[in-house]
Amino acid sequence: MNIKVDFENVQISEKEIMKLDKSIKEFATDLENRSSKEDDFVGWLHLPTNYDKEEFERIKVAAKKIQENSDVFLVIGIGGSYLGARAVIESLSHTFSNLQSKDKRKTPQILYVGNNLSPNYLTDLLDIISDKEISLNVISKSGTTTEPAIAFRVLKEFVEQKYGEKEAKNRIFVTTDKNKGALKNLANEMNYETFVVPDNVGGRYSVLTAVGLLPIAVAGINIDELMEGARFAEEKYADKSLKYNECYRYAAIRNLLYRTGKTVEILANYEPKMHYIVEWWKQLYGESEGKEGKGIFPTGMDFTTDLHSLGQYVQEGKRNLMETVLEIVEPQSDITIKADEDNVDGLNFLAGKTLDYVNKKAMEGTIEAHVTGEVPNIKISLERLDAKTLGHLIYFFEKSCAISGMILGVNPFNQPGVEEYKKNMFRLLEKPGY
Repeated sequence: MNIKVDFENVQISEKEIMKLDKSIKEFATDLENRSSKEDDFVGWLHLPTNYDKEEFERIKVAAKKIQENSDVFLVIGIGGSYLGARAVIESLSHTFSNLQSKDKRKTPQILYVGNNLSPNYLTDLLDIISDKEISLNVISKSGTTTEPAIAFRVLKEFVEQKYGEKEAKNRIFVTTDKNKGALKNLANEMNYETFVVPDNVGGRYSVLTAVGLLPIAVAGINIDELMEGARFAEEKYADKSLKYNECYRYAAIRNLLYRTGKTVEILANYEPKMHYIVEWWKQLYGESEGKEGKGIFPTGMDFTTDLHSLGQYVQEGKRNLMETVLEIVEPQSDITIKADEDNVDGLNFLAGKTLDYVNKKAMEGTIEAHVTGEVPNIKISLERLDAKTLGHLIYFFEKSCAISGMILGVNPFNQPGVEEYKKNMFRLLEKPGY
């Protein structure tokens, strides 16, 4: 589950980095003091240790039930209500798992809905599940977020018509507020099995709660190992010294680069399975830091694919870019390139080399080119792609994000700007009160 962070190519002196040591120690102490408060959003800090053990076991039981009676499991949510789960599931599943037979996959297909307002998407989804055995998990703190609320209304009707109201209750799982809200009230009325979105854990920090854990468990991923990796990270990054804490150094260095005009951070990965890790990271940092006219703009690229579309801009465009690269040290599988007698494609110079070797040389060459082109680079190396290591990575990013936002001088746990588009949309839709 080891993760190593390489700051060699950021071109910032140790002296400059250590100027932030005192402030970061104060921020870390502040987080610690706030972590036990139910009315603050720092409950994620000790979640890997202090999670609800009884609910955790209920999640496993529910996941096994869903695996046994369902061909398809629908995850209804948007933003933090689905991105973390999808990131873990797609990283740790067969790349084409939804195309495999259930006998080979051994778990339901996981499909995501409620993350957009497209009628085409929902219509096509209904078509594809029409003859399938399904269960669904609606995830929303309030139950009134527009996109998942509409999807749930449609799919609740679909499930009730397919199975009848009594059996539908056994196939609908609700993850929502512990005590209040429209979805909680409905769950109580209908007697749905319910899991909790903790009051002191914001959506984008919630992947290690029931929000992420139920879908992840349904996908057949070992959630004990996921939490073990996060717990390891919780202990590893408890050291308040900036000199030794790589999590804090990442937060410090990206802010020091920001002060030099590097206002855009690219999170690049060379493994297609990790695409949604990047998408989850974008929300985590975007919602946490983009406030008060401040913030590093988080974007993501899948290399080598995007080197053939955006590589030119990264290499020679506006020099406001920094780059963080995710590397998987030990691949799950590999292919050795064979020699070809005719060598029509000119690739015999690669004969005997593995595809992972070629991919890593592409990464190394790209990093070298970008650094030469004045794009500072941080490399985060994951020992392997498994549940423990991903738990570690998730906690690393969550804690560094909190510290980074505090260095920036914003509240990393709110998102007031998200409400602006909703107000305009509701006014245009003539919702009462708008």
